[in-house]
Amino acid sequence: MDRVSLAPDLEISRLVYGMWRLGDDPDTSPAHVDRKIQTCLDQGITTFDQADIYGGYTAEGLLGAALKANPALRSKMEIVTKCGIVAPMGRYADAKVKHYNTSRAHIKKAVDQSLQDMATGHIDLLLIHRPDPLMDHQDTGPALDDLVKSGKVRAVGVSNFRPWDWELLQSAMSTQLVTNQLEISLGALGPFSNGDLAFHQRLGTHVMAWSPLGGGALMNRKDELGAVLDEVAAEAGVDRGAVAVAFLLAHPAGIVPVLGTNALERIARISDALKVRLDRETWFRLYEAALGHEVP
Repeated sequence: MDRVSLAPDLEISRLVYGMWRLGDDPDTSPAHVDRKIQTCLDQGITTFDQADIYGGYTAEGLLGAALKANPALRSKMEIVTKCGIVAPMGRYADAKVKHYNTSRAHIKKAVDQSLQDMATGHIDLLLIHRPDPLMDHQDTGPALDDLVKSGKVRAVGVSNFRPWDWELLQSAMSTQLVTNQLEISLGALGPFSNGDLAFHQRLGTHVMAWSPLGGGALMNRKDELGAVLDEVAAEAGVDRGAVAVAFLLAHPAGIVPVLGTNALERIARISDALKVRLDRETWFRLYEAALGHEVP
């Protein structure tokens, strides 16, 4: 599998396994999580996406239990995680309201907790999970710089940031932000036309795409988009999901899809997307079907 360079000393796999549903699986044992990781590694998927809030602040611990049981896994993986969302559940059950916290104190505490929960000495990529209306960039930016200097975090980025949010935070940092994780799919086309992808393409920073299958909705579409997906999938000998992911892979911005599923048989097929080659006309057939009309 191809590798993507995010920083001089950090590469990730072209496809990423998302662990946001890890706690939804009836079997959350270390052995079962290990099987999911091994199934990814067998395909060359070495990058695993987490966030402190996933599973009500439990998903990182489920990964950590697997790494404690099989420490040799860690050297084969890149771990991505996020912080900044405080929701009234789990360790923040006493919070009065869901909110964002990008203060230095909160980020440091969150990273230390993530390191402990995931039983690892470092995080390969830390993302600020959501834009914070109260973010003090002169506080947040240096806090991220310090985490990189300390070795606790190899690289930093953001998630769900608009270009102006990115530029504000970057202006207070000596470390380069290396990625922005956005919702992009055939069901969420905004970044293709609202300037988000163009901004990062100009900078040369890879964008990671969360929910590239629209939370699974693309697998069940019965409209024109569903028909086109099925037609292209049949020609390529893959399922709809592989075509929907290939649609993102074809973009020159170098989008890195993050795919999450708990079914081992579906995990084993994640790399099928790499078998699909979309020419320009087929890409636009999918794009127009998703838009619901032809391009102007």
